[in-house]
Amino acid sequence: MDLNKTVAVVTGANRGLGHHLAAGLIERGAKVYAAARNPETVDLPGVIPLRLDVTDAESITAAAQIASDVTLVVNNAGISTSAPLIGGDIDDVRREMDVNFYGPLAVTRAFAPVVENNGGGTVLNVLSVLSWFHPAALGSYASSKAAAWAMTDAVREELAPRGIAVSALHVAYMDTDMAAGVPAEQKIDPADVAAQALDGIERGLAEILADDTTRYVKGSLSSSNSE
Repeated sequence: MDLNKTVAVVTGANRGLGHHLAAGLIERGAKVYAAARNPETVDLPGVIPLRLDVTDAESITAAAQIASDVTLVVNNAGISTSAPLIGGDIDDVRREMDVNFYGPLAVTRAFAPVVENNGGGTVLNVLSVLSWFHPAALGSYASSKAAAWAMTDAVREELAPRGIAVSALHVAYMDTDMAAGVPAEQKIDPADVAAQALDGIERGLAEILADDTTRYVKGSLSSSNSE
């Protein structure tokens, strides 16, 4: 996909990885709708702020009507409550699933007809190394990302006949607010992750593995499956 002159919507574009993805798209010549629950928090020059709450169906529908020229959908918005599945607050578990699984699914369902009507394009889902590695302390987050990975694979098959490619970005810890408590040496620059993601979209990759930890864990899955 040639990102020059592409029209993209990026959810959660007001900070973190979403901010870098939106900035990178602008640099590559794209028109960008920078979506956030509170669009007034979007401070990136050159983008079009767009109100979009991935847990609010009316908000999603309205955003798809406004951004009617989109050909690239970046499902970046996400949360982590650090809730374990047994000992954690069940409302936190539900909230993570609502944002991290149902959110990107709802956005994709709303924008798929838009992208198709504009001649086809791409959906990028921002996932995690925890799609495959499921520590108990982050059981809720890992479960939501594992579900989102399965959703990504199924939606890829469903949307292919409609001219829409679906890519998955998997990454470990980034230097963002979500990983504020993680030691600096364990985190990677979200700007680098964004660049890799956009390169992957341009190359038409179905799966983008952004760091050594993620590549190691994915490789370990293949090894265990062969035993």
